[in-house]
Amino acid sequence: MGFRGVRQLAIVTALGLAALGAGCAGGPGVSAPDYAALVAAPDRSETDRLIDQRRKPDQLIAFTGARPGMKVLDMGAGGGYSTELLARAVAPGGTVYAQNPPVLFAALPRIRGTYEKRAQGAAMKNAVHVERPSEDPLPPGVGGLDLITFFFFYHDTVHLGVDRPRMNRRLFEALKPGGLLVLADHSARAGDGINVTKTLHRIEESVVRRELEAAGFRLVAEAEFLRNPGDPRDASVFKPKVPNDEFILKFRKPE
Repeated sequence: MGFRGVRQLAIVTALGLAALGAGCAGGPGVSAPDYAALVAAPDRSETDRLIDQRRKPDQLIAFTGARPGMKVLDMGAGGGYSTELLARAVAPGGTVYAQNPPVLFAALPRIRGTYEKRAQGAAMKNAVHVERPSEDPLPPGVGGLDLITFFFFYHDTVHLGVDRPRMNRRLFEALKPGGLLVLADHSARAGDGINVTKTLHRIEESVVRRELEAAGFRLVAEAEFLRNPGDPRDASVFKPKVPNDEFILKFRKPE
């Protein structure tokens, strides 16, 4: 991974970084792309570059290990910001399934238009938009995924009424053995649990860990580059007093 602020857990050392990264990304021997160059691509939009300032996408996509040939599911893709970056990272030969639940488009129809406009770009030629419920996010017959990403949307599944245990089981089933799930979200205060997912758009990290581990996932790494200990975590992430504290977790499906 190589970025300052990425803290590998003891289990990662035991498994080996190669098994977590190159070993499940597009086959053995496939080199990682230049993530900084992907982010700096001249055909990316100015809107996306503004988002980059708070997302640190070169580090985030690098932490996922996305590389050419991978089959990826991007959960809660929204307007496709992360989908496009992943599509660039897995080309050539890879595919990104960009999942959005119908209930999201019903609540925020402008997001559909944003995604559709983005989908016209050349960088999205290997992205497949799937409008499906979060509990069943992939078309029939699609499985054996190398990677699932779940960026800043897990908290929304709470107030959208998603059956999260069912969703997490389905994600576990969709990954091939050794496949990875990388999740990032906005931190809630200890004790807030899922109570502020709609008002503050935050969720307590321990809840996410517990729910994914209950589905069979094994936590193998976490990253610190979007952490901010100075965030009191008592304000909406859309009206922050200081930069939001955000956690990033990497889970693995045991082989």
